[in-house]
Amino acid sequence: MSDALHNSRQDYLKGIIGNLPETPGVYQYLDSNNVVIYVGKAKNLKRRVSSYFRKDVKTLKTSILTTKIYDIKYIVVNTEEDALLLENNLIKRYKPRYNVLLKDDKTYPSICVSNEYFPRIYKTRKIIRSAGTYFGPYSHQPSMLAVLQLIKKMYPVRTCKLNLTPDNIARGKFGVCLEYHIKNCKGPCVGKYSHEEYMRDIADIKQILKGNTQEIKQGLVERMNDYSSRLLFEDAQAMKEKIELIDNYRSKSEVVSNILNNIDVFSIEESLSGKEAYINYLHVTNGCINQAFTFEYKKRLEETKEELLSLGIIEMRERYKSMSREIIVPFEIDMELNNVTFTIPQKGDKKKLLDLSILNVKQYKVDRLKQADKLNPQQRYTRVLKELQDALKLEKLPVQIECFDNSNIQGASAVAACVVFRNGKPAKNEYRKYNIKTVVGQDDYASMREVVYRRYSKFIEENTPLPDLIIADGGKGQMEAIRQVVEDMLGLSIPIAGLAKDGKHRTSELLFGFPQVVIGLKQTSELFHLLTRIQDEVHRFAITFHRDKRSKQQIHSELDDIKGIGAKTKEALIKVFKSVKRIKSASYEELTEVVGNAKAKILQEYFSKQL
Repeated sequence: MSDALHNSRQDYLKGIIGNLPETPGVYQYLDSNNVVIYVGKAKNLKRRVSSYFRKDVKTLKTSILTTKIYDIKYIVVNTEEDALLLENNLIKRYKPRYNVLLKDDKTYPSICVSNEYFPRIYKTRKIIRSAGTYFGPYSHQPSMLAVLQLIKKMYPVRTCKLNLTPDNIARGKFGVCLEYHIKNCKGPCVGKYSHEEYMRDIADIKQILKGNTQEIKQGLVERMNDYSSRLLFEDAQAMKEKIELIDNYRSKSEVVSNILNNIDVFSIEESLSGKEAYINYLHVTNGCINQAFTFEYKKRLEETKEELLSLGIIEMRERYKSMSREIIVPFEIDMELNNVTFTIPQKGDKKKLLDLSILNVKQYKVDRLKQADKLNPQQRYTRVLKELQDALKLEKLPVQIECFDNSNIQGASAVAACVVFRNGKPAKNEYRKYNIKTVVGQDDYASMREVVYRRYSKFIEENTPLPDLIIADGGKGQMEAIRQVVEDMLGLSIPIAGLAKDGKHRTSELLFGFPQVVIGLKQTSELFHLLTRIQDEVHRFAITFHRDKRSKQQIHSELDDIKGIGAKTKEALIKVFKSVKRIKSASYEELTEVVGNAKAKILQEYFSKQL
C-alpha cells in the first residue's frame, strides 16, 4: 500500500472514530473486501474503538488487526446486556476471522418432547424446532440416560411412531403391542389412555426435564394421601413407588441444599499453551444440576479470561434459554445483566457448586490434552521436556538426556552404564556399557569420573553432539564427580542433575545446581514419571551388564586361557572328562580320541608347563 493510500485510509477511519457516540453498542471492523473481520461490544463505543488505534497499548495481534481495517460499522443499543446479546449473534452470523472461535464441533444429544397429539419422548442430535420442545443438549450422556430411565419408570408414555390422531384412533386403525402387555404403555392407540391423562403426564415430564423434581414429588405426595384417605391403597402404593423413584434420582443428582433454585454457575480454565480456553456451565434447579456443559474457545487476539467468560455466559444463557437471576463466577467480571446478580462465593453451598464447576472444567482440560496426545504422541513428550526446562531454568529444551549409573559388589566386577533419552524416549541403540579399568576397589566416585571422561573426551575427539542434560543416578557426590570431569577437566558447559532415591529405593527427588538444591516435583506428574523411568532404565541396564559379567566369570575355566582351544573343544572335553583335573591327568591317547592329535598336543604342552 502506498503512503498516500495508507494516509487516506487512516484519515477515513479517524473521521469515523471521531463521530462515534459515547453510548453502549456493537462495532464491526471490515477489510478491503468489505468482509467483517471482527465484532466487538462496548459500554462506550467511542472510547473502546479508539483504544485499538493508540500506539501505546497495542499487542502484536492487535497491531495486525488494525492494518486490516478499512471500514468501521456500529450499532447503538440501549444497555450493555443488549450489546452482549447482539455481539454474540453477529459473531455467529459472520464468523469473523479475528474473533474467538467457539469450538462446538461435537453435536451433543438432546431430549425432545414431540408436538404430536400423543407426544413422544426421545433423544436426538437433530434439532427441528417445529417438531417439539427440546431439553439439553446433554454433554454427559449418563445424566441424560438417567432422566430418561426415570421418565420411563414413572410414566407409561408411548414409544411407537404411529400417527395417533383422534380420527385414526376412533376408526380403530391400530392394535396394542407388546409394550402394552408388559405394562410399559397404557395403550393410547386404542383409547385406553385418555388424551387428558396423557397430557397431564407430559406436563409432569417437562417439569422433570426442567429439573423441578421437588414440585413433582409434592404433587405425588398429595395424590398418595388422597388415595389413602379414600382407601384406594393400590393407587396409593403406585404413587409411593413413584415418590421413591424421584427420591432415588434426586439423591444421585442433588449436590447442595434444595433451597438453591434457578442458579447459573460458570468457571474457566486456559490450556497449557494459552491458545484455548475452556468454560464450564452448570444450571441448578432445586439443588439439582439440571444442565452441565463444557465448551472451548479458540483465542485470536490474546483475549483475557474475563472477556472470554463474558462471551461464554451470554452464549450458554442464550443456548439453554436460562432466565436465572443469579450467576456464580470464580472472579469479578466487568459485566452487567438486567436483574441479574453476580456472586463470587467464599464458602457454603454456593462455593461447593463453584468448586464442582471448576472440577468439571479441569477434567475437560485433561481430556482435551489426552486427545491431543493420542493424535500427536510427540507433543506430549515435548510438553514434558518443556516442563523440565522450566523447572531447571535451562537455556534450551533438553532433547538429549544422558544418565549414568555404576554397579559392583564390594569393588568386584565393577561396571558402569549410560542410557540416552532423545525427545523423551529411550534411544536404545545409543546405550553404552563400560568396564571400569583404572579404579581399584570400591570407589563409585572415581568410577563415575573415569566413565564420564572416557565418554565425553571421545565426543570431543569425534566432534559428536553433546547432551543437553546429564543426570546422575545418585545424589550430591555423584553430581560433583561428573562436574569435576565435565567442567574442570574437559571445560564443557553441560547442565548436571541428580536423582536421589528414598529408603525403599524409589525415586524421591531431583537435585540440580552447585550447590545442589531440591527441585520440587509432584510425584503424580508426567515429568516425575519420565525421570523415574530414566532412573529405572539406567539401573536396569547397569545391573544386567554387571550380572552378565559375573556369570561369565563364574563359568570361566583354565581351558579358556589355552590358545587354540575353542568353545566347542572345551565343551567336548568337559562332556567326556567332566572336570579340568581329569583332563590334566588324561593320557595323550585319551585326549586324541576326543579332540584329535593337534589339540591333544596343545593340551599336553600347556599342562606340562604348569608342573
